[in-house]
Amino acid sequence: MATSSRVSPLDPHSPQAAAIAELFTNALFICGGVFLLVTVLVFYCAYRFRAVDDQEPRQVEGHRGLEIGWTIAPVVILTVLLTFTVRAMTASDGPIDRDPDVTIIGHQWWWEVRYPSGVVTANEVHIPVGKALVFRIESADVIHDFWVPELGRKIDAIPGRPASIWLEADDPGPYVGTCAEYCGVQHAWMRILVIAEPLEQFAEWQRQQLLPASPPTQADTVRGAAIFGSMACVSCHAIGGAVANEKARYAPDLTHLGDRKTLGAGILTNTSAELGRWLRNPQEIKTGCHMPDTQLSDQQVRDLVAYLESPR
Repeated sequence: MATSSRVSPLDPHSPQAAAIAELFTNALFICGGVFLLVTVLVFYCAYRFRAVDDQEPRQVEGHRGLEIGWTIAPVVILTVLLTFTVRAMTASDGPIDRDPDVTIIGHQWWWEVRYPSGVVTANEVHIPVGKALVFRIESADVIHDFWVPELGRKIDAIPGRPASIWLEADDPGPYVGTCAEYCGVQHAWMRILVIAEPLEQFAEWQRQQLLPASPPTQADTVRGAAIFGSMACVSCHAIGGAVANEKARYAPDLTHLGDRKTLGAGILTNTSAELGRWLRNPQEIKTGCHMPDTQLSDQQVRDLVAYLESPR
């Protein structure tokens, strides 16, 4: 996947992710301290109370001070962990007090992305840097789990039970996310890319995404449009301004496919050659996906690539 290699929840780039990372670090140090203490005590007891000259070591029955200590210590440790946990929950999962800024819908095995402005895309979310956004998470089929490790917490996408989370990026850049709940044969290739950019760039991206498809003018794009409209493509996909399809939510909207960075929810880099490979035989690349092998000829593949990549 041609994106940033940052995929660690311990490299937070949002206040929400930082709160989770801090909780993990604090819990790790506390649990590490407990482990070290127990290890030292085990070795101490093994040495201090070993048998000498085949004589059984002195037996100790009851010790009020130790008993009080090992009762109070766990209570204190658990209280501290609870305090850290509540603080992290408050920072990473605050109450939702407004309508969603972005709606994410999980499908087998891709992500549909919808904005209130009318922008519809797939597997790629653009957001302005430094702005806390409400993401509404839904599922169209089975249970998925939306997770972008550097930006926030995981949340299940459950059919019929939409949920919302806060998502924010402190720094510009691409952030790789994934489905974190096993959802079928291509679960591993259900990636999502969040692209954080300055507000001006984000506004320009939205403006471009709202432009409808221009009529094809070159010979190959004209042929590609005809192929798209006459074959199974039109049954599941839509192209704004050219192919209106109420059933398009079965598969990604292709209006601005040429602007996206990946294909097949992250399994391929979006280049002409890779798009041609995908159109020729998607089952060879992403076995079990819902796009059939349509037995296209080489010329048909070239024409479709030209049409789908043509500027809108």
